[in-house]
Amino acid sequence: MVTKQKILIVDDDSNIAELISLYLVKECFDTLIVGDGESALAAFDTFEPNLVLLDLMLPGIDGYQVCRELRTRSQTPIIMLSAKGEVFDKVLGLEMGADDYMEKPFDSKELVARVKAVLRRYKPIVTETEPSDDKVVKYQDLEINMTNYSVNYQGSRLDMPPKELELLYFLASSPNRVFTREQLLDQIWGYEYVGDTRTVDVHIKRLREKIKDHETWRIATIWGIGYKFEVS
Repeated sequence: MVTKQKILIVDDDSNIAELISLYLVKECFDTLIVGDGESALAAFDTFEPNLVLLDLMLPGIDGYQVCRELRTRSQTPIIMLSAKGEVFDKVLGLEMGADDYMEKPFDSKELVARVKAVLRRYKPIVTETEPSDDKVVKYQDLEINMTNYSVNYQGSRLDMPPKELELLYFLASSPNRVFTREQLLDQIWGYEYVGDTRTVDVHIKRLREKIKDHETWRIATIWGIGYKFEVS
């Protein structure tokens, strides 16, 4: 018997939450609804969801704080839901560690499609013995391992959300090759992704905050085109 994937729905509007749950249950997901940030953090540990749908405007602890706290515990995918449609709010949500962002009101079918897309892209960290055919890219002071989704930087393991790691690995696997934002969006997020190329810029910014330019390599911006992993 196939175990249903579990979705934690965090929204203080019970009507919206129930509607989301209805559509997801029809698609054979198991759902749990909570209405505030504190309950979300508690439910995350007990329910152990495969993905979190997180409203930003919550009583008490808001969605940004919940997202930040969840990212200290897990890399479980998070899709933020908000009536705030400004670019600043979207970028802030992504910088907090969200995997996607949807504006309210949204089409329920699109939401289900995005949930499925994010779950397809997400691969949890593997803790078992690694096979001999590891997908690893190594540079001085940097090792990116796609087999167990780990990054070692300057001798220490670096915590990194899946999409950031996949983007870094993809660039580093083709040193000095320039990729457009559209190419990176297609390769990392998939053709079905509905977001725009700003998503790539946000993730590059987050990578640069964690991994500084090295004397022998760096993530370079090719103005007007895209990015490359530059090796000297």
